[in-house]
Amino acid sequence: MSTEHDHSHLSDTDLRVRALESLLTEKGLVDPAALDEIVDKYENKVGPRNGAQVVARAWVDPDFKKWLLEDGTAAIDSLGYTGTQGADMVVLENTSTVHNVTVCTLCSCYPWSVLGLPPAWYKSFPYRARLVKEPRAVLQEFGVELADSVEVRVWDSTAELRYLVLPERPAGTEGMTEYQLVDIVTRNSMIGTEKVAMPAGDA
Repeated sequence: MSTEHDHSHLSDTDLRVRALESLLTEKGLVDPAALDEIVDKYENKVGPRNGAQVVARAWVDPDFKKWLLEDGTAAIDSLGYTGTQGADMVVLENTSTVHNVTVCTLCSCYPWSVLGLPPAWYKSFPYRARLVKEPRAVLQEFGVELADSVEVRVWDSTAELRYLVLPERPAGTEGMTEYQLVDIVTRNSMIGTEKVAMPAGDA
């Protein structure tokens, strides 16, 4: 049987959204291509840009970084990225000895205010189930190779508590401005499934 139309893995909300999208498309009220573009914009550009601003500020401002790690909710709110979900934000710092990665094992709780829309893989059952059991293997599949000496910590989000990873600042970026740093911070690096890399040509 083809799995193309197998929706058994979708939640009730996902099914309702798909049904509504299909209905609106059939009636000519929604252009699927335009809808895909909007989703891509908020999933990969607008939303993650907020989190990138938070990370870049922490990289260049030691006082802000200290505040961010002590009280992520207040520090992030100070930049105008107030969450509407009533959840507290905890910021986890990746270092040369500790690598943090986030997941929501029960559903897909996610810090929308700083990361935008959650990627499909974050909500998938394989990611949610496997990350807790075999985090190093999952990270390797994302291209993150960690030495055996690096401790991997997996953090499970809830409706009341969301996490943002503060990735390591890449070596060689000391001369970059805060605005330039924003451009190299990725959504996945703030989830923990990627490391921030130097821009191509600057490495």
